[in-house]
Amino acid sequence: MQNLKKYLLLDSGLVVGYTLENAQLKLNKLKKDTENNPLFGEEYFAENPKLWEVRFDNSYPNVIYDKELKLYRCWYQTFVSDEASEETPLAERGEKEYIVKSSRMTALCYAESKDGVKWEKPNLNLVKFKGSKDNNIVLMHAHGAGIMLDEQELDPKKRYKLVSKLEFSPNLHYMVVVFSEDGIHFDEPIPWKKWNPAADSHNFPFRDPKTGKYAVITRTWANNVRLSAITFSDDFINWSEPKEILRGDGFEDQIYSMPVISYADIYLGFASMYHEGDTLNENYDKVDLELKFSANLEQWDSVCKGDYLIERGGGVYPQNADFDASCIFTAAPIIEGDKIWFYYMGGNGNHTGFRESSLARGYIKKDQFAYYTNKREGIPAKISTVSFQTYDDEIYILADIPENGYIKVAVGTKYGNAYSDFGQEDISLVQVSDGKYKLEFNKKSILDLGNSPVAFKFEIENAKLYGIEGSIQQHYLKY
Repeated sequence: MQNLKKYLLLDSGLVVGYTLENAQLKLNKLKKDTENNPLFGEEYFAENPKLWEVRFDNSYPNVIYDKELKLYRCWYQTFVSDEASEETPLAERGEKEYIVKSSRMTALCYAESKDGVKWEKPNLNLVKFKGSKDNNIVLMHAHGAGIMLDEQELDPKKRYKLVSKLEFSPNLHYMVVVFSEDGIHFDEPIPWKKWNPAADSHNFPFRDPKTGKYAVITRTWANNVRLSAITFSDDFINWSEPKEILRGDGFEDQIYSMPVISYADIYLGFASMYHEGDTLNENYDKVDLELKFSANLEQWDSVCKGDYLIERGGGVYPQNADFDASCIFTAAPIIEGDKIWFYYMGGNGNHTGFRESSLARGYIKKDQFAYYTNKREGIPAKISTVSFQTYDDEIYILADIPENGYIKVAVGTKYGNAYSDFGQEDISLVQVSDGKYKLEFNKKSILDLGNSPVAFKFEIENAKLYGIEGSIQQHYLKY
């Protein structure tokens, strides 16, 4: 038996576009943990104040589950100095304008949790702030710090890796990398030998499983709009020139930051989209989370442009705004069992105004980022995939099929009809688990088709089709 390979149909490279009939691709929305959200927030004005948590702002959370320590770990950015926030009590923020001053200063802080719900901000005794080390600060002057746990690293002292802009003033800032064995005690920062991108956002590091290289998704600017860029390294110290990989649509949809993961042999990006360009728009000066995908890290597309994975909360700041009413910035998700958990910072006020931010979480079911279904009610959707090579009869579809819906499957050529004995009436679906159905070939084994490439032809009514999994391999042709 071959290893099973998974394909998500949100990847447009798997679908023959001109064969689509009444089909639409839709996002599954994050199910927020309303029982526990928000998990923690700013404590500058708390009864026992943390004077270094003046303003989380975007905070750019990095949330990792350390299997050795059995801990959820969160590194988050805070402004430790911000005159407007320090001088304006919460009750007065609706009456005053938030004014940014060049004296603002950032730092990276740390929190941990045994269950992902109850979080502690331990006193680390590392960094002196206002005469005391009684705080959870890890690194001063870090702006947009990203942290990864490198489970392939052979040197235990480099198990945790950090990349950040160190920003001392508007005219003194540069990129650094830092290593740590435990994720708390970091070595001296190592400045980049070359390149100093704007990087004034989440600098997200990871190891590309396809090449083994390190990569960082960072932020640059062009024509007065924000965009995403990528840089690569073999050793996490020497980096290539940052290269643009994605920009939004004018002023109204700009890429602010984008953590990514490798999933089902493609890459998924979780882009915070900043909206300006029209002060009359409902989403003006707000930030939404949009799902992107790529086959190679250097060319990216939207999954459902203008639709958002995490819905912002309701209300208006400061009167009755939910904690995440205006701005969403997520960490890379954590996969646990059949759930994919997102830990994100939600802000209750507009991006450039007063706001308070909090960590929150929610999940989607595994594999269920986006699905095909019928666009018009009462008319089934029809979808044909590109061609695949098949190696045995162990083939599944990833789907949700309610009692009042159905999915029918046929196997044929990419451009034509079903093969004989492989039509809809010849293939049954048998549910093997929640969201997974096995194709039962009633007349012949799919191996009877020999080396003929096959395309899967779906008919969908009131159901959700996420992808295909099995002993299959995409069959690549030029045309």
